[in-house]
Amino acid sequence: MSEPIFGRMLTAMVTPFDDDRGLDLDRARALAAHLVDDMGNDGLIVSGTTGESPTTSAQEKFDLLSAVKAEVGDRARLVAGVGTNDTAMSIELARQAEQAGADGLLAVTPYYSLPPQDMIVDHFAAIADATSLPVVLYDIPHRTGRPIETDSLIELARHPNIRAVKDAKKDLDASSRVMAETDLSYYSGDDAITLPLMSIGAVGVVGTSTHFTGRRVREMIDAFCRPDPAEALRLHRMLLPVLTGVFATQGCMMVKAGLAHQGLDVGACRPPLGSAPADLARTFCDLLDRTDL
Repeated sequence: MSEPIFGRMLTAMVTPFDDDRGLDLDRARALAAHLVDDMGNDGLIVSGTTGESPTTSAQEKFDLLSAVKAEVGDRARLVAGVGTNDTAMSIELARQAEQAGADGLLAVTPYYSLPPQDMIVDHFAAIADATSLPVVLYDIPHRTGRPIETDSLIELARHPNIRAVKDAKKDLDASSRVMAETDLSYYSGDDAITLPLMSIGAVGVVGTSTHFTGRRVREMIDAFCRPDPAEALRLHRMLLPVLTGVFATQGCMMVKAGLAHQGLDVGACRPPLGSAPADLARTFCDLLDRTDL
């Protein structure tokens, strides 16, 4: 198992908005403090997909990261989502994030354009060349339309600034080979496969349900690392309905519904998203209430 460059548990933080769908920095600071101090996160992803990055401007991304940095200081590592399907824009966002005090960058596979693998490699290398910050590659082909193929990941691992992968591909054979042949730190990008992925060498999770399950997911990870596999498995099975239930609809909508239910209202999502369907939100909030979190 490689060393966890950003710690073992990070949450892809939702972005709070006010009633007019404007960026709400006060709520963002409060949420970041809650995730770090109460949920026990080692770090936060700011302006990732769960943070609705496609709908926020470059200035909003800078303001959000600056506010969260001011709030949590050195208590957590901050990784800024900078990936787009435009290499030049991604480079601009990467440089901006470095100026705002990010500890690392998260770059997703270029979506919609469907570039071939050699161009995907060039895209990530250009981002990694743009700053001195460590880069996490986000491999989520069901969203982007393209995987980062195994040979591409092995090639990208040779870049000194490319240090980790957020893996939402659910291909354990492929992930196992990359971990065996590189020093990349692998983070589960799908909450429910955290324990299976750690069993083959991953270091932890970049979670969505960890807005709520953080304390228990931390216990699961710690149990696995002790090692106490029986306790880790018990916690995995107990948490599994929440780990999967958060994705009954778009994760950011479900997280915002759950946070409001718990008294941490962070507003609704921006169009084209909105509020989670009432029946799904009610089912998920009931699940949160029934689970020993």
